[in-house]
Amino acid sequence: MKHNFTICHYNFNSELESEIIHNHREFLSWPLVYFLNDKVSKDAYVGETTDVLKRLSTHSKTKNLSSVNIILSELFNKSATLDIESNLIRYISADGHYTLQNGNLGIANHRYYQQKEIYWDLFKDIWGELRQLGITRHSLEHIDNSDLFKYSPYKSLSVEQVTGLKMILLCLLDDNSKVSLIQGGAGTGKSILAIFLFKLLKTNLEDFNFSDFEEEDEELFNLVKQVKEKYGDLAMALVIPMASFRKTISNVFRNVKGLHPNMVIGPSDLAKKKYDLVIVDEGHRLRRRVNLGPYFSTFDKNAEIFNLDKTTSSELDWVLRQSQKALIFYDRFQSIKPSDVTRERFKELERHPDTQIKTLKTQFRCKGGDQYIELVYNLFSDDHSQTKAFQSKHYECYLFHDIQNMVTEIHRKEKADGLSRMIAGYAWEWISKTNKHAFDIVIGETQLRWNSKAIDWINSDESKYEIGCIHTTQGYDLNYAGIIIGPELDYDFETNKLVIYKDRYKDKAGKNTINDETVLKEYILNIYTTILLRGIKGTFIYACNENLRKHLAQFIEIKDLEKEKSQLKILDQPNERTVPFYDLQVAAGTFSNPQQVENLQFIDLETPLANAENYFACKVVGESMNQIIPNGSICLFEKYSGGSRNGLITLVEMTDYTDPDLGSNYTIKEYSSKKTNSADGWKHEEIVLLPRSTDSYESIVLRDEETVGLKVVGVFVRVLENLN
Repeated sequence: MKHNFTICHYNFNSELESEIIHNHREFLSWPLVYFLNDKVSKDAYVGETTDVLKRLSTHSKTKNLSSVNIILSELFNKSATLDIESNLIRYISADGHYTLQNGNLGIANHRYYQQKEIYWDLFKDIWGELRQLGITRHSLEHIDNSDLFKYSPYKSLSVEQVTGLKMILLCLLDDNSKVSLIQGGAGTGKSILAIFLFKLLKTNLEDFNFSDFEEEDEELFNLVKQVKEKYGDLAMALVIPMASFRKTISNVFRNVKGLHPNMVIGPSDLAKKKYDLVIVDEGHRLRRRVNLGPYFSTFDKNAEIFNLDKTTSSELDWVLRQSQKALIFYDRFQSIKPSDVTRERFKELERHPDTQIKTLKTQFRCKGGDQYIELVYNLFSDDHSQTKAFQSKHYECYLFHDIQNMVTEIHRKEKADGLSRMIAGYAWEWISKTNKHAFDIVIGETQLRWNSKAIDWINSDESKYEIGCIHTTQGYDLNYAGIIIGPELDYDFETNKLVIYKDRYKDKAGKNTINDETVLKEYILNIYTTILLRGIKGTFIYACNENLRKHLAQFIEIKDLEKEKSQLKILDQPNERTVPFYDLQVAAGTFSNPQQVENLQFIDLETPLANAENYFACKVVGESMNQIIPNGSICLFEKYSGGSRNGLITLVEMTDYTDPDLGSNYTIKEYSSKKTNSADGWKHEEIVLLPRSTDSYESIVLRDEETVGLKVVGVFVRVLENLN
């Protein structure tokens, strides 16, 4: 479907009102979206309105911005513009090209008629146009996988998150309240809520768009206003105990107006000053004086500064000592070392009369939902009576009997979806730390290395080919996680319990001083529970010990890649379930009339497609699109019948070009174009066909008359089968 919209650029000056009246009289009382920006300061603001003249007049008095881009469409209604405004705020803030002045209240998350069917595609087209205009830089797919997007403060909060936020703000206003303790499992949005609150309290009141507020937003805003009146500009710090995750969130703060990287600190930095509010994310990783290695001296020095007994105090005490108010996010199931503050100390804090407690239960990270979360917790407890076999259409959870097959599958997911990593339990020495040519994890013929860097490993280029551990992955989101359960964990079918082998567990700081193996077992199980909850779209599992594999196989489907090969049925005659299967080397001009093709074959899809006559299949050879389409895949395409092609993967026929991979005048690339308007209508100024490959491929660029010999034949739908 072709989406009609226009983006009109104006200078933010005294002529703006008359220009808009002259050019857009029919849109003066129509829902629209606008983008204000200044190319020098790189500040920007996104808004929506049904009274554009009044809104821009208000902004002219409060925003120091020089340009306005108005986005117009006859398809817009109020729900649509609220949705597109919210999406633009989320994606532009994470794109990083402009810094938004917007507050983070009033971010809509409404459901409305044809939201997915029409308006998401419309938003993608608008985003493509903004990229052409140089307003945005990155693709939506790239941004989806970025930390700036995942940890952006521009989020719509759940009902329970809003309740928690109110509790925190009321705690700040209550002189008798000292601590807000927010409990929640992995993926319940603890980090998002912490960052949202930080941005909320560091935003100027005039930056909030009151016209978009709902009743709940107004209530929150009034609480924020009272907090600001009470404290002024709060002295705040976000404490993150893990250095790697701390570095990642520091980078997020660097790109958000009102926030600064130095607001994100480690626990030892609390010795430098006191704060009105200290927020602690991953509070279960605050430490006490056990197995600290080189950190012993810093710990002892800080304990002396705080006049605390170093043998009985902890970093939790530092937080309480240095804050007027403290907000601590905590999950006892993610405590993984004896140096972590004990559960008993947190229970003591819970019982204190000036502590308020809130529990987050809703799962945001994992598309497997509560069923997958329950599976993980049940599998790694000694009571398996409630464990049920996992099945889901929305989440890929598989057990592998061959480690190399799992590595291969994770690499495929990395090419297709990005942000797919291997993670293992700490059951192998880190030999490659001092010998770069050595392998740490050797299982059969598969040889792997631990993470070559400790800080922000997940975002490094090397991480695609290495193995992360709990210390480099805790707190992070992944699309797919491949989990290696090491030889330190097994299953005893006689006792029907999980067992550990202390000598096979290699984290010295994680087991020294532990004499009770029950305690060590709890830490090891917490490690596996934590890393098994990293994957948003799927989790793959390989267990080193055969008994544990047999146990897990009772509840998790086994992935056998060999059996999955060549599952498609290729027929010589069509039926109601088939689509034509073309050889691109000889297919010239035949897509519109398959009856002309001799020896044409057909793919049996088993489940018939609606309007099957609009689809066809062909084999894609080469590596130019291997991030999405593996070499040798049979793919389904929809015949192109008009509408915007920007950002879509297309099968293109070109008169004067032969694709070296396909060996024909066809090529498969991501389509991008620029158009120019004239009195005779529009024409293509430039068409760019973009490869999406892990290898080095150049874009195909066609300009002016060169574009005439190009014909879009089909639009990529999905991979039907990978034959390699």
